[in-house]
Amino acid sequence: MKAISYRRFGDESVLEYGERPDPKVGPDTVLVKVRAAAVNPVDRATREGKLDGVLETVFPVIPGWDVSGVVVQPGVAVDEFAVGDEVIGYVREDFLSRGTFAEYVAAPVRTLARKPLRLSFEEAAGLPLAGLTAYQVLHRTLRVQEGDTVLVHAAAGGVGSLAVQLARHAGCRVIGTASARNHDHLRTLGAEPVEYGDGLADRLRALAPDGIDAAFDTVGGDALRASAETLAPGGRLASIVDTEVLSYGGRYAFVRPDAEDLAHLAELAEQGIVTVHVDRVFPLAETAAAQRLNAEGRTRGKIVVGVDWDAPEG
Repeated sequence: MKAISYRRFGDESVLEYGERPDPKVGPDTVLVKVRAAAVNPVDRATREGKLDGVLETVFPVIPGWDVSGVVVQPGVAVDEFAVGDEVIGYVREDFLSRGTFAEYVAAPVRTLARKPLRLSFEEAAGLPLAGLTAYQVLHRTLRVQEGDTVLVHAAAGGVGSLAVQLARHAGCRVIGTASARNHDHLRTLGAEPVEYGDGLADRLRALAPDGIDAAFDTVGGDALRASAETLAPGGRLASIVDTEVLSYGGRYAFVRPDAEDLAHLAELAEQGIVTVHVDRVFPLAETAAAQRLNAEGRTRGKIVVGVDWDAPEG
């Protein structure tokens, strides 16, 4: 199969496009023909070796954890999916080696759910990691409740835009940080936009004089500091990027695969409650360019890699 891989840690230049062996299908895995794979900031972190202390690396590594595609072979112990089923997955295992930037991936059943018919394959590929991150942080870490004032940083990004929609669905008031060009977009999602940069804490106090009930940090640094400074009494703080959150009494969160959570997100997408905005689609051979663009942090929604495929007749 064609795939992207790297044989050592480094920048985008270590990524190679070429032939890799087809994955073996274990008893509890499903062979998925990849239609699209979303790019996430963690792809850069793993490629640069920043997670080497917590995840075993088996070179060569095929990167990527998000996928949408079609089941072509279920494992012998699998009865949840059949050939031809359209699926999505956050295909993270406990080691780095078999990722989703490839024509095929052998995905553990625990990482998969049925693809929402309402979404294209490109849109659906952007839902798993970002959606699970948003859902798990909001509902398990921050435990948001109806009526809460929730702050979401980088609210026009992949995780942020889904967090805005999920928090609004939970009955929360949402304030979202974003560049000025994305403010109208945030309003369409139901958030009150606020500009990044110097004076952020003052702008947040003006919007929420009684304080923020729950702050969701996806940026770190000054944004995290401003969040801590503007919390209401008893307010909760979580970050997915900056462990300094612990010094403010908050929690550091890392998303985990959960088939039940993913199925719930897929149902919300099927109902039109959450949508995924795809900023740009790259071909598989140009994954390095896709990761480079993602690293700039200026896109709205998701960057996706598409994999060409002609469906078999019948």
